[in-house]
Amino acid sequence: MQYQLRDYRISPESMAQFIEEWRRHVVPLRERWGFEVVGAWSSADTNRFVWVVGFDGDFEEADRGYYGSAERKAMTPDPARFIQEARKELVRTALEA
Repeated sequence: MQYQLRDYRISPESMAQFIEEWRRHVVPLRERWGFEVVGAWSSADTNRFVWVVGFDGDFEEADRGYYGSAERKAMTPDPARFIQEARKELVRTALEA
C-alpha cells in the first residue's frame, strides 16, 4: 500500500463547510476509485486540514486517473475552492519493519 499525506490550509471561517463537502464528495469518489481514506484531522487554530489517503498499487498513476475523471471534474460544489495552500507527499508507515 502506498500512502499520501495531504496538508491543506483552509480559508478562515470555511473549515466546517469544507469538511462537510469533502466528506460528501471527495471521500466516496476516492473510495470508488480504490483509494482508502486512512484518517483526517483539522485544526481550527491554524486553519489546517490534514489527511492520509492510501492506494494498493501505483498511487501517482491512480491519482492522475482520479483527477482526470469526468466525475472529479464535475464535482459540484468543489471543496477545493476553500484550499488556500496545499502540500502533498508520499509517505511510508513507520510502524512496520
